Amino acid sequence: MTGWQTLLYKEVLRFWKVAFQTVAGPVLTAMLYLLIFGHALEAHVKVYDKISYTAFLVPGLAMMSLLQNAFANSSSSLIMSKVMGNLVFLLLTPLSYMNWFVAYVGASVIRGLVVGVGVFAISALFTDVSFFAPLWIMIFAVMGAALMGTLGLIAGLWAEKFDQLAAFQNFVVMPMTFLSGVFYSIHSLPPFWQNVSHLNPFFYMIDGFRFGFFGASDVSPWLSLGVVGGALVAVSAVAVYLLRIGYKIRS
Repeated sequence: MTGWQTLLYKEVLRFWKVAFQTVAGPVLTAMLYLLIFGHALEAHVKVYDKISYTAFLVPGLAMMSLLQNAFANSSSSLIMSKVMGNLVFLLLTPLSYMNWFVAYVGASVIRGLVVGVGVFAISALFTDVSFFAPLWIMIFAVMGAALMGTLGLIAGLWAEKFDQLAAFQNFVVMPMTFLSGVFYSIHSLPPFWQNVSHLNPFFYMIDGFRFGFFGASDVSPWLSLGVVGGALVAVSAVAVYLLRIGYKIRS
């Protein structure tokens, strides 16, 4: 294997060796959300015509789990390497900054997709979910995982200890994820909060992903694609620049 392929393999193996924690745990958490919210609100909430609330939840929970785990993979790997002091062994290799970027983000995409598929597979046991446009599903899944893996890379480079990374995840990633329309349609919100939701890039990832299942969404999937694509290019440019200058990893 080449350098970046070896690093990618190492990063995939890192989370797969503890799959019970990194894959099974998030799948179980998503199932608890589905059982609790689906059971409690099934008869009281109607989002799209001819689509049950439980079916509406499934894509949102799958995408939410995908995004959170893609972020966790790259961010936790970097901060653990910093704290444990083994990052120096990577710095001694002839790997370029683009090799680092491709390997870390690639492993995050793989973990995110594995968790997302797991959530969807278990959810299919509880409700029927259609596939209106499978290509849209794959596009938003891969782009969403890449975006969050890149954001996790930035957070891992910035953070110097675990509590800083936890603060980033608790005060940035988690609120934006939960306020992105996972459990509701933004059309059910007051006008002010609808406008606020339109500023959240996580909303476009989940809304575009959900369109692939039902052919219905709160905004045009092309708009969602443009926003997610633009955000991915922007965060990728930042991450590549930080890796190129060795931000907080070469000093």
